Amino acid sequence: MAEMDRRRALGLIGLGGAGLATAPAWAQALADLGLPGGNGSRPLTTAFPGKGAMILQRGRAPLLETPLEAFDGTVFTPNDRFFVRWHYDDIPTSVDVTRFRLRVGGAVRQPIALSLADLLAMPRVELAAINQCSGNSRGHFFPRVPGAQWSNGAIGNAKWVGVRLKDVLDRAGVAPGAAAVRLGGLDKPPPGAPAFEKSLAIDHARDGEVMIAFQMNGAQLPMLNGFPLRLVVPGWYSTYWIKALDRIEVLTTPDTGYWMDKAYRIPTAPRANVAPGAKDFPTVPINRMVPRSFVTNMADGASVMANSPFFVRGLAMGGASGVARVDLSMDGGASWHAAPLGPDEGKYGFRLWNATIPALKPGSYHLAVRCTNTAGETQVADPIWNPSGFMRSAIESIAVRVA
Repeated sequence: MAEMDRRRALGLIGLGGAGLATAPAWAQALADLGLPGGNGSRPLTTAFPGKGAMILQRGRAPLLETPLEAFDGTVFTPNDRFFVRWHYDDIPTSVDVTRFRLRVGGAVRQPIALSLADLLAMPRVELAAINQCSGNSRGHFFPRVPGAQWSNGAIGNAKWVGVRLKDVLDRAGVAPGAAAVRLGGLDKPPPGAPAFEKSLAIDHARDGEVMIAFQMNGAQLPMLNGFPLRLVVPGWYSTYWIKALDRIEVLTTPDTGYWMDKAYRIPTAPRANVAPGAKDFPTVPINRMVPRSFVTNMADGASVMANSPFFVRGLAMGGASGVARVDLSMDGGASWHAAPLGPDEGKYGFRLWNATIPALKPGSYHLAVRCTNTAGETQVADPIWNPSGFMRSAIESIAVRVA
């Protein structure tokens, strides 16, 4: 029975291999992201294999943003609408799963190379967790900063199935004096550029929550989202969620590689916020996510009928903690009213909220939504600024015309 179950699991991962055909991403329409300062139109494309209509931020290396409507009414973001972000052009487009190996080395008692069959035979864990790009919503920073001008769609929530990173490390045996775990994938840098590798402190890597996932929302990982294996770091930004994971190295000193020591760093100031144009401030590697919330069934500039109640709903996230409360305001934050919450699928995932807004007189309004997490952190109205455009978390609002 165990062998039959293993064969079934291997069938799900795709022993015949998985491929991603390269194709130009031509626009079918334009999406207006409403970015401050203008230049907010982006093409919509269906040209990427395994993906539905996505907002095209860049074709190579692919940056595909999830449109707002794909989030509406569901906690889990569909795989074919899940955002895509790669750093280098040379990404894996096919994987021979019979030959693939996950290699574990460095400060371990015994270096190992695990096949997918080995991993699929290990005890499994399941977890709902949000994957959010560090620069999600960067396009809404003002003054504008360099980098991909994402709106709010470089984010998604999935139910991940895989094995604990701790269990894989234990198979190799972590040697005394280990300080960090560095991880890398199958994507290749251009000549002279550093491989995209990230690291976690040894205690974090072995906390039992960090996962090596091979399933996403009940299916194998899409090629563009990291097939065949992806690291899942619950509550932390996506930069740590290594795609197409194929190597793990245990270090005896903190990682001083480029992607930890130079890139993806945030100001140590509260909320990672500094004055526009500031330089030479102390930084640390970006890490835990913060609360956010969104309206998903209405776009900015929506119209509703006067003197008639209307229904709104959306999603909230607590970041590194669960969602405790979601509040709405129609009067610029002068008063706030709690919105009913949907089922709790886990503290690291989205939580649905909904509300019926009482009848309003004709006029122009702004509907604002804010989240408070179980650690007591609440979104505030003032937007932050930092030169990387990381960690936007200000209260979101949309204009509503009542007529």
